[in-house]
Amino acid sequence: MNGREFVRRARQYARKNELEFNFDPSRGKGSHGKLTIGNRSTTVQHGEIAPRTLASMFRQLQINRREF
Repeated sequence: MNGREFVRRARQYARKNELEFNFDPSRGKGSHGKLTIGNRSTTVQHGEIAPRTLASMFRQLQINRREF
């Protein structure tokens, strides 16, 4: 999964669960941005996301990967 797809799917997840969604590309360094769902946030890179990094992002956002 790449960063753009993650942000798109996160937006859909937030709408489905009636949570506040925000992605601010200026709040990161280089090709990174800050993604916030509800009161939880993580940093998203625009390129391909490694599986372990993806798992860590789900943990930071407290999202079950199967619901995503």
